[in-house]
Amino acid sequence: MTNEIRFYHNAPDRLRVACVLTAKACARGHKVSVFAPDNGTARHFDQMLWGFQPLAFVPHVAAASPLAAETPVVIGNTLDVLPHDEVLVNLGDELPPSFERFQLVLEIVGPSETERQAARRRYRNYKERGYALSAHDLAQRSGE
Repeated sequence: MTNEIRFYHNAPDRLRVACVLTAKACARGHKVSVFAPDNGTARHFDQMLWGFQPLAFVPHVAAASPLAAETPVVIGNTLDVLPHDEVLVNLGDELPPSFERFQLVLEIVGPSETERQAARRRYRNYKERGYALSAHDLAQRSGE
């Protein structure tokens, strides 16, 4: 059951922010499922995780891997193939179907108007369903 949904707004690079959030969650001992809306996004995110922290490694695999159940971070195109239900990182522009099984949902919003409009729709949908929502403006954080 979803306890909280966090929106991270004004992300200059959605996948880079997703890498940071995924690494933080993994470092805290959480198991993370990453929803990628297509194979291209999944591959790009996978490649970014390999090299985004030069002195650290974020253990991750694709959902089809036989090691998915034991690996802290799993990347997939549908939620039903993702084995972990602690943290969901949504890289898509739509409300992920069956997101309710995840305890925490992380939504990352880029600067384009298209991304903002899609995020507003997701935010309204979550709010109408009564979920606890929080918003974090990444532009304000970088200015501190």
